[in-house]
Amino acid sequence: MRLVFAGTPEVAVPALDALIGAERHEVVAVVTRPDAPAGRGRRLVASPVAQRAEEAGIEVLKPAKPRDEEFLARLREIGPDCCPVVAYGALLPRVALDIPVHGWVNLHFSLLPAWRGAAPVQHSIMAGDEITGASTFLIEEGLDSGPVYGTVTEMVRPSDTSGDLLTRLAFAGSGLLAATMDGIEDGTLKAVPQPADGITLAPKITVEDAHVDWSVPALRADRIVRGCTPAPGAWTVFRGERLKLIHVTPVPDRTDLAPGVLSVGKNNVYVGTGSHAVELLWVQAQGKKPMRAADWARGVRIADGEVLGA
Repeated sequence: MRLVFAGTPEVAVPALDALIGAERHEVVAVVTRPDAPAGRGRRLVASPVAQRAEEAGIEVLKPAKPRDEEFLARLREIGPDCCPVVAYGALLPRVALDIPVHGWVNLHFSLLPAWRGAAPVQHSIMAGDEITGASTFLIEEGLDSGPVYGTVTEMVRPSDTSGDLLTRLAFAGSGLLAATMDGIEDGTLKAVPQPADGITLAPKITVEDAHVDWSVPALRADRIVRGCTPAPGAWTVFRGERLKLIHVTPVPDRTDLAPGVLSVGKNNVYVGTGSHAVELLWVQAQGKKPMRAADWARGVRIADGEVLGA
């Protein structure tokens, strides 16, 4: 098939690579978000998908909105058989959905109908899921509600951050998306409607969602930190300033600390929660680089009984 791939961030690149390497299909163009400011100089930078497509000599389309008539006209000229999508980042209007013969097929990083929305991996970790995965489905105008072509499963490891899990799913999902294109082309794969039960939503994680409330149980605090790493980054407050929490671990045998209360040893920093303590392993103070929590504690000279989150 003639494919037009739509995607923007680094997590979409493995799927693009898989389709570029597919002998049965040709990626004739890529659709991605417009260049965005990045770095200290806020210089406009092309998306990772755009950069990869340019390296491969593939035409890149960067519409401000996918309903722009110039973009739609070019898409009609190209005449794609199918448009595979991974984390494109914009809603597709019906007029665009109707152009490719086999529609737009999205690779979504959850086992649908669970975790429909922008942040499925983060919500999966924060909810304590033990198994997640990726799904390919035909895009409709509803939120991730279209019929599903296929799935692949992935275990959620106890130490996984959303970044860790998303990286694994990006590579596992790339094979699923390529296989889905094969099945659509040869007619052996039919999309199956999603069940009405088991629908959960995964809206974008806000900065406030990433604020750790130390009155919650230790496992919940750990899941928030892991789910919000690397973005938007879990945080608490220390001496009136934000402290980013990069890595913590529950310590079940430490039950003597009230929520938020700090205890500092020679090489360890503990904080109380609503159940047992967690150990702070890596943190980042405002204006500083990430550092081991023990080094941070020595530098700020924490007094007995000081608290996080006050």
